[in-house]
Amino acid sequence: MQKPLAGCKIAVLVGNGFEEIQMTDCQRALLGAGAAVKIVSTAPGLVNGWQGKGWGHYYPVDQQVSETLAADFDMLVLPGGERSLAKLLETAHTLRIIRGFRDAGKPVSAIGTGIDLLAAADRLVGCSVSVNDSSRDKAVAAGAQVAEEPIAHDGVLLTARDDADLSAFIQQTIELFASADAIKRAA
Repeated sequence: MQKPLAGCKIAVLVGNGFEEIQMTDCQRALLGAGAAVKIVSTAPGLVNGWQGKGWGHYYPVDQQVSETLAADFDMLVLPGGERSLAKLLETAHTLRIIRGFRDAGKPVSAIGTGIDLLAAADRLVGCSVSVNDSSRDKAVAAGAQVAEEPIAHDGVLLTARDDADLSAFIQQTIELFASADAIKRAA
């Protein structure tokens, strides 16, 4: 079985209340592709997902946001979740990490309200992004161009509106991360 992401270190940045299916489906696919996936969070020990209209399962946190550097990872995944977004934005470390990935030209994949984190970090200027209605104004205010497609690919940035496009988003995330890793290894 081919492992296109073997040796890649991927951070999944979440706070309590993240969209559980967005994180778990993506995490499962990335692990299956051979990546080392770490959950980074503001929550100590365990982070709680959100599933439908209520709290979901708990997941172990691998690293605290305050102890994480973009330099420690090759790629970043930003699942959505309004509650997660609020928790992550309580600390400046979240924005530091996102800026570190974007400034280093590392691949970032965001879905749903995960895109709001990129807007808060002021790292969407000139980017074409696919956003849901609740994120549209924030993305435009941050200098992004809103794409009409449900998934937008702009260099090493991949964005998707919501769960309706989740399996295509995950497949494109793996392809983006694998191509970026191949370029990095060739350099």
